[in-house]
Formats: sequence, C-alpha cells, structure tokens
Amino acid sequence: MATRQLSWGEVWGRRLARHFLVEPAPRERLVDVVGAVCGIHAQVMPSAEISLGLRVAGCTGIRADLRTELWERRSLVKTYGLRGTVHLFPAGELPLWLAALAANPEPARSRPPEGALDLAQEKAVVEAIADALDGRRLTRDGLEAEVARRVGSWAVEPGQPAFGGTWPRWMTGISAAARAGVLCFGPNEGNKVTYARLDQWVGPLGGADGTQALTEVLRRFLAAYGPATHQEFARWFHMEERAAADLFRSLRTEIVEVDVEGWRAWLPATDTADEPASPAAGGSVLLLPHFDCYVVGAHPRERFLPAAWAERGLPRGTASQLPVLLVGGVVGGLWHRRRTGRKLEITVEPFGRLTAGQRRAVEAGADRIGAILQTAVTLAFGPVPARPHL
Repeated sequence: MATRQLSWGEVWGRRLARHFLVEPAPRERLVDVVGAVCGIHAQVMPSAEISLGLRVAGCTGIRADLRTELWERRSLVKTYGLRGTVHLFPAGELPLWLAALAANPEPARSRPPEGALDLAQEKAVVEAIADALDGRRLTRDGLEAEVARRVGSWAVEPGQPAFGGTWPRWMTGISAAARAGVLCFGPNEGNKVTYARLDQWVGPLGGADGTQALTEVLRRFLAAYGPATHQEFARWFHMEERAAADLFRSLRTEIVEVDVEGWRAWLPATDTADEPASPAAGGSVLLLPHFDCYVVGAHPRERFLPAAWAERGLPRGTASQLPVLLVGGVVGGLWHRRRTGRKLEITVEPFGRLTAGQRRAVEAGADRIGAILQTAVTLAFGPVPARPHL
C-alpha cells in the first residue's frame, strides 16, 4: 500500500478539529472533551477555563459548569498528571491515567534534583498524606503540619528550589501521592488550595494493567495529536524514547505511516484516507491561553513556531508558557491579558500583517474570552510582554 500523502494544512486542520477548536462540542459533552484531548492543563485555573471554554459551545457560564463538574458532580478530577503538572481528567478515566503514569519508563536523570526525597522518605510522606486526609480535606498548610507530625521535622526542612524560593521537602511527595492514587485537589478555601483523599472524593477506583494503559494512552494521543513520531510522544508523555519506540511497534497493526511533505509520522489506521479537512481550519484565528493542550502537543516545533519566535528570543522548543495567537493552526503572534478594575485588557501582537477578516476573528476571540471569564473586554493591537507564566 502506498504511503498516504498529507499537506501541512491538512495536518493542522485535523488537529484543530480533533481539539474542537474549529467546531466546539455541545455543552453537555464537556467531560467528554476533557477526555478526548487527553486532559486539560490546570496549573493556572483561568487558563484551564479558557481552554475548555474555547472547546464547548455556549461559553457564557462555562466557569460555573466546570465548578459543578469538579466539586459537585465530581465527574472531573483535578490532580497531578502528565509531566508532573496539574491536569483535569474525567473521573471515570483516572484508573487508565494512573496506571499509565505508574508504568511509564521516564527518562533517567543524571542525578536526583536538589532536596529530592529518597524512596523511603517518599513512601513515608505518601502514607502520612493518606492518613492525614482520611475523612477530611486540608489546605497545604494544614497538610504540611499533619505530615510533619507523622514523619518528623525533616519534612519541613528547605528542599527543592521552586518559584524563586524553596519548597519544604515533603511537598515533592504531593505529586507522588497523586500518582499513587492517594490524593487529588478539592475546592479552594478562599485563595488556598485544598487536598482530598482520591478514593473518598470519587469513590473506589478499579485497577488497570500498566502496559495496556500505556498502549491506550498512545492511541488517544495519536487520535488527538497525530500524525506524530515516537520522539514526539516521548516528549509529550515524558517517556524514555526507546520505550516510546517499542510502544509504537506494539501498535503497528493499528497505525499507518504518512508522509507530510517529506516528514514521516504515524496516524491511527482508522483515520481514513478520504477524511475531509475542515474548511474552516485553514483560516482559523484563535487566542489560546498559557499551557493550552493543543500548544503543548504541537509538533514538529520547527513547523509550529515561526522564525519570529526565535528572533524575539522566546523560549526555545515550546510555546506553551505563553498565550499565543494561532493562525491556521500555527503560531502567528502573542497576546496578553490584564485586569484593570472590572475590565480585562487584551493586547494582541501579530508576527505579521493580519487581513481584515483575521482582525475581526481576533476581536471575536477576545469577546469569547471575556464571556468565558465573565468580564468586559477591551482589545488593542501592539507589543506585548513575553513573560512566561511562573
């Protein structure tokens, strides 16, 4: 069988469509959308709200819908996921993601990070967290006090550098507890995060086979982010490249190689050769927030990022730390938002000249973000500060 030929326009169009960025999904499919894109990055909740609000119809009130699914229905769970970062996942899919993360052969470190817990200390912290959260939610300060009471004062000694300071040593055990299925986030108390016992928050979780879970994660990645190579999957999932190559080989009967103007990559075999590209994708103009999952998984970077990116001295190899203007599926500029009183000031800096239609699309995008965040918006075009979010 001849290798399927694709253009870059078809690739970007396919990914935009699979991310519901061309045609948003119905509002009642909010939880399904989170699953289809392999989780929504939620390190910064307003960014998560924007990411989700762009992907479902009827953006007004999406923040309330998200809170309902997270804290009342608990059909979504906020926890540590891919690459050790905070994500939203459907509660029903947590066994899959936890099993895959536990089975993941991560790239070997040359040496442990400064202040890292050894295996015995990590185990003690995870057990202390489980005990401390039994039947209650705790803020970070409250959990710290309970962990230190159980394991000793070494837990609160300065440890890993973070955000211009240092975390107490026990805090590196939070993500370990999440990966072990012990901990998840609860609703904030004011501006303070809280943690809950995962099994008590969503009910008992069934187990999943680690190898089968990794295979299913790869299927989902290729469905949402393909075509892709094993190197790109390894980067996205933070996996050792040799293990990713083995995983691709295990799916050879389910995936097909495609040629994208000389670049070879893989797609699910179920993606038929006559799958139509969305006519709206090529002209799409979008404002995507910090850490949007489409941007995190966009590859290859040299096709996704324009020359202006490097010329500006912006972060090498990624655009996820900055809010980007997306034109036709690739980065076409930056944008910035700032609250002033009751208004949200949005400034957009295109890297090239926009057509009148594209400027109108930017205006519509800014209005949509205002609707998602339930704030009146003013829009301006001009230079923006390129400061990665910390």
